[in-house]
Amino acid sequence: MVLQPSQRQNKGQRQLPNTDTAKSRRSTGRSTADTSKPRRQRNTRQSSSSNPATHKHKADHTTKQKQKPVTKKKKKKPKELEQEVQIQEPVRRIIKPDDQLDLSDQQLVEDVSRILTGDDPNKPKNVCKFSYKDKCYKPDPPGQGDNMAIHFSLEGCSMHVDSDEYKKYKEREAKDDGGQVSSDCQTTTTSTSSTSTSAGVDYTKNQFNFSERASQTFNNPLKSVGVHTEPPPITQYQDEVSQWKIHDSYKSDFLLNQSVEQAADGGSTNALRSISFEDKLASIVLTREEEPSADSTTGSSSIQQTDTIHSENMENALKTMERLVNQNAEDEIFQDFKYFEDKADEFRNGEGTLLPLWKFTADRANRKQVTSLCWNPRYNDMFAVGYGSYDFIRQGAGIVCCFSLKNTSYPEYVLTAESGVMCLDFHPQHPSLLAVGCYDGTVLAYDISNGTNKPIYSSSLRSGKHSDPVWQVYWHDNNNECLSKDLNFYSISTDGKVANWTMNKNELKMEPIMHLKLVNPSKDDPSSALDEPTLSGLAGGCSFDFNKKLDNLFLVGTEEGSIHECSKAYSGQYIKTYDGHHMGVHTVRWNPFHEDIFISCSADWTVKIWDHKSSQCILHFDLGNAVGDVCWSPFSSTVFAAVTTDGKVHVFDLSQNKQEPLCAQKVVKRARLTNASFNMKDYILIVGDDKGGVHSLKLSPNLRKLSENDIKSDDDGVPFDNDEIQRCKIISLLASV
Repeated sequence: MVLQPSQRQNKGQRQLPNTDTAKSRRSTGRSTADTSKPRRQRNTRQSSSSNPATHKHKADHTTKQKQKPVTKKKKKKPKELEQEVQIQEPVRRIIKPDDQLDLSDQQLVEDVSRILTGDDPNKPKNVCKFSYKDKCYKPDPPGQGDNMAIHFSLEGCSMHVDSDEYKKYKEREAKDDGGQVSSDCQTTTTSTSSTSTSAGVDYTKNQFNFSERASQTFNNPLKSVGVHTEPPPITQYQDEVSQWKIHDSYKSDFLLNQSVEQAADGGSTNALRSISFEDKLASIVLTREEEPSADSTTGSSSIQQTDTIHSENMENALKTMERLVNQNAEDEIFQDFKYFEDKADEFRNGEGTLLPLWKFTADRANRKQVTSLCWNPRYNDMFAVGYGSYDFIRQGAGIVCCFSLKNTSYPEYVLTAESGVMCLDFHPQHPSLLAVGCYDGTVLAYDISNGTNKPIYSSSLRSGKHSDPVWQVYWHDNNNECLSKDLNFYSISTDGKVANWTMNKNELKMEPIMHLKLVNPSKDDPSSALDEPTLSGLAGGCSFDFNKKLDNLFLVGTEEGSIHECSKAYSGQYIKTYDGHHMGVHTVRWNPFHEDIFISCSADWTVKIWDHKSSQCILHFDLGNAVGDVCWSPFSSTVFAAVTTDGKVHVFDLSQNKQEPLCAQKVVKRARLTNASFNMKDYILIVGDDKGGVHSLKLSPNLRKLSENDIKSDDDGVPFDNDEIQRCKIISLLASV
């Protein structure tokens, strides 16, 4: 234990009185040895000792001891209190932390080894650098010198005697000394210089009179150049916007444009364009003052010309604004339409789903049924919907609505007809032309680009007309046979006629190309019934479709359930008859990728796929309810969709499953689905019901998945055309059936 100086001093002061007390104890020991005598005698003996000096010293000492308790205690000074506080021994307390481990004796005795490494813990170990050789990022582990940490470094001037650096330094110093000696000798005599050169002394260059050509360059001094510009003047402008000011500004621009056009020949257009806004308003005021003095006819015409509120530009601006507001309000649905993909399809093989997007309705089409759907061939976001009624008792006026995916709240165009609309079709080359078939047998042709609600062509009794409802119309773009410039389309009706309508300059002419007659097979030879049919009576036509490759060939579906293969070259007889349905054939369509395959659906709950070279169907599907419509997909030759009266949509992919649909999803409740149509660009399917609603559905990845047969190339690695790939796909499917 190390004592502080104050403690050492105090301790020395303590030991001094202890010596006196020891002596007193020895003296008292001697005096207390004779305990048998009385106290007075003992005191007298002590006082009558032989040595008076010792007695005197003892007497003084005893008096001092007696006088000690008599003295008053003095007050301690602050320094003495501090010394006493320093003298006190520190109190040692052992405090156990709360998180200390409770170890046993064996664990306490056990040796724990620790390995010290030279790695720097502050050095990152996950550094990646780009490798230009491998064209990717690679991890860069720390090197040998990266983990070294320098705590202190100092550049010194001392060198080791045995080092190479010291030897070079000595040689350089010797050369410098020799050069100085040689220069001195050269100044004195020439003889000494000759001897020094003969001795092999190295002469260095004069550092005060030496110039090198490479060093005779001047470094231009750096200059900083700054340009200060004055900030543009700031002006504050405020004004109130009202309806009449907007009208005045539009009208002033209109008048200015008119004046510029009138002065274009004179060459004063720049002066007119520099007219201020106040001058424009003044011109408006003058025109307003001149309007009452003008005639009534001229005034009304000028008002119509300058009516910006009802102008075409204002209509287009409002239409764009409505689309923006609608897309902002339905942003989630638009995001799903563009980017959503159902990830659950990865875990379910052979199954898919339909994602509902929008429901299109029109206020004027309440209590009407969707009778037809058709996508525009040029504008992939636009489709037309025909509203009518399949009930002959509840007939009324028909409506045609053109909807767009850019504005799902209200139709772009609304067309009306006197009778219920049963079918419609867009022209493939002129997307503004729309052919419409009505319930009373009339056919109409509209041009939606002219902005009028009236048809440009209409059939009548004088030009020709069907006597029964028109169930389907079709623009047939036959470039080989159509030598004239007049456009034409075809129609079919339950009156047993397939007619060709030609649009002349003034009227719509009708030309029957086929009279559908009933077929009565002979009872004696049933095998010859399909080869040599006998015609008797007229059959009601429900649907038809023209072949994409063979222009003259077309199919007709009838109310009796028969499918007839006909040609425009033979109007009196059928080429072939297929008896595959027991009720009316609602739809018959050729495959868009193969000219020999077609599909049909009927009210007898069945969907059948045919090869026109065979009288028997290839594939047969029973959907359990009456099938309203069926359509092929434009992106795959083996995918088609069918709608039934129980509100379900059935999507098939024959390359994945030939017996059951990949998706059978209920879309509507308490309604029947009547029509279906695929979009030509996006994976969108629209279906219509008998309540006047049109539902848009997005196909999941499994319903539009490309099979392994879809990715093919020739021997040179050049991929085949998509049409050729789909054609091979359906051919391989038919070979396996």
